[in-house]
Amino acid sequence: MPTFTRDGATLHYEEHGSGFPVLLLAPGGLRSTIDAWQRAPWNPVDELAPLYRVIAMDQRNAGGGSSAPVSGSDGWDTYTADQLAVLDHAGVERAHVMGMCIGGAFIANLLRTAPDRIAAAVALQPIGLAGNRGRFHEMVEGWGREREVPEEDLAGFRDNLYGGDDVLWSVSDADVERFANPILVLMGDDEFHPQAASRTLARLAPNASLLETWKDPDSIPMAQKAVAEFLAAHTPA
Repeated sequence: MPTFTRDGATLHYEEHGSGFPVLLLAPGGLRSTIDAWQRAPWNPVDELAPLYRVIAMDQRNAGGGSSAPVSGSDGWDTYTADQLAVLDHAGVERAHVMGMCIGGAFIANLLRTAPDRIAAAVALQPIGLAGNRGRFHEMVEGWGREREVPEEDLAGFRDNLYGGDDVLWSVSDADVERFANPILVLMGDDEFHPQAASRTLARLAPNASLLETWKDPDSIPMAQKAVAEFLAAHTPA
């Protein structure tokens, strides 16, 4: 269970299986930890480790093994730098990436920032803006109070994440139109994961496809098969 430091941050990740790498970015909002996958409709660590080198990480200050000071200048790029640092530390030049919830916003910023590092991406119910900004602000403020983050730093951090008007939060529509990587989107349908976010990503990204039904028990086997086939189709020989 490797742990290393980067620019004052301590970053923790786990590895399972072998093969082409898959970076996992867990659900849970600002509490995005490896353990959060256990509460997902299915756990991709269990599903993917027989075929891939699965790299699952705790995001900074999420309650797992990764931590860092919180600054008002932190934002999506801070998380992206952590994620790329984990790949670097693991000796991985290129990987698939799978993310759920906030993991969808992380994926989008990875595709904007370092598309050459990503072979293919799977975004499960990405978060998005749809008349729900207040709920995201409440979430950040509750997280910050638990960690006693100074108000000025917390306000800056909150606005860097959830102060803009882009549907996918971390990137603009124009950014999405430039994504060339293959993307499979599994649609969200609730307050934090509105359909608009999934549909925007699937509609604007040139090589994206959308799976609308995937979480109910009857749909899970079909969805698992779709993800497996998608990753296999885009895994370098």
